[in-house]
Amino acid sequence: MTEPLTTAFSLPTDHPAGVGSPLDPTRQCRPNDLSRRAFPDGHHGWLATGHGTVRAILSDPRFSARTELLHSPLADLGPLPPASPGSFLHLDAPKHTRYRKLLSGKFTAHRMGPLTERVAQISTEHLDAMERRGGPLDLVTSFAQPIPALTICELLGVPETDRDRFQRLVTALVTDLNDPDSPLEHGIAVLEETQEYVRDLVAAKRSAPTDDLLSELTSTDLASSELTGIGVLLLIGGFETAANTLALATLTLLRHPEHLAALRADPSRADRTIEELMRYLTTVNTLTRSAREDVELAGHTIAAGESVALSLHAANHDPAAFTDPHTFDPDRHITGHLSFGHGIHHCLGHHLARLELRTALPALLVRFPTLRLAVPTDEITMRPDRVGISGVRRLPVTW
Repeated sequence: MTEPLTTAFSLPTDHPAGVGSPLDPTRQCRPNDLSRRAFPDGHHGWLATGHGTVRAILSDPRFSARTELLHSPLADLGPLPPASPGSFLHLDAPKHTRYRKLLSGKFTAHRMGPLTERVAQISTEHLDAMERRGGPLDLVTSFAQPIPALTICELLGVPETDRDRFQRLVTALVTDLNDPDSPLEHGIAVLEETQEYVRDLVAAKRSAPTDDLLSELTSTDLASSELTGIGVLLLIGGFETAANTLALATLTLLRHPEHLAALRADPSRADRTIEELMRYLTTVNTLTRSAREDVELAGHTIAAGESVALSLHAANHDPAAFTDPHTFDPDRHITGHLSFGHGIHHCLGHHLARLELRTALPALLVRFPTLRLAVPTDEITMRPDRVGISGVRRLPVTW
């Protein structure tokens, strides 16, 4: 029997962070890890929830990431246009391969390492500002958003004089594009303004290169339109997920004081704690793929042209892959979580995301030993979402 996908993606009461999540089909979709669903636009496709099935689809070239082939599982967005030049996230091989080869070497752990000192400095500056202001304050706007925004500024070489504008643009962009309560036209207008800014930045880097990623890319055979697309993609991808994860991670630790105390007492626990936070929270909670041909999988036939919603959240809470998956346990031996995806589209910036969390989160906890929520948990709400990325609207804290 076909049931509406919106039922499977309803707001539960047991989100890991303790507040409602845009989707959590983990319990609702067992024991079937691949099931028929009706999408909001009327398309009949599939929902994949099992870790093995989701991982298999992400690595299978018979499934496409091209936007013009996809149906959204979260909102009726109408027909989507093909990806713009440089937007490699929504390209298949071999077009995707060209961009990936150019970029992958620039996002290694070794290349990201020198940013650690700058991320620590940015964190300290914002912690100082928080301390001067005093609580209560919103951790999202005071700390979680500025850290990744300014880190991306460093990476792309955004001039100091433009950074306030840059932060305003990227914050408005992810808010207006992702919030179903905001007219989509607002988001598109901000996107166009952002594209115009990055286009001008690319031109500036071509004429006067500086020591940054965007300048480095101007020496390749990439056209200016492609560099603009890459810049916008890195801007959005490098900001939104890191900001949301930093806020949700703080909330999760505040709700698990024993693990917070352990991390504060022993900063060497940061890596394992952050890895478990990424699995447990799965900030990017859904991806979509379209079958390029008929595919036999998990006892079903996915017909060519059918879209499959991939619940990374459910996959990361699959008891077949993780023991006691609904428990936040930084001491678990964790391998194979899908929070950064898998296959050719595995998140290019995963080393950068880990670096930001590993640096900023312990710094926050050490600076404010009595950090706590300034409101009851039930007053903290997840922001509405139409693209499958979880985040809190606000996180009032004090100390």
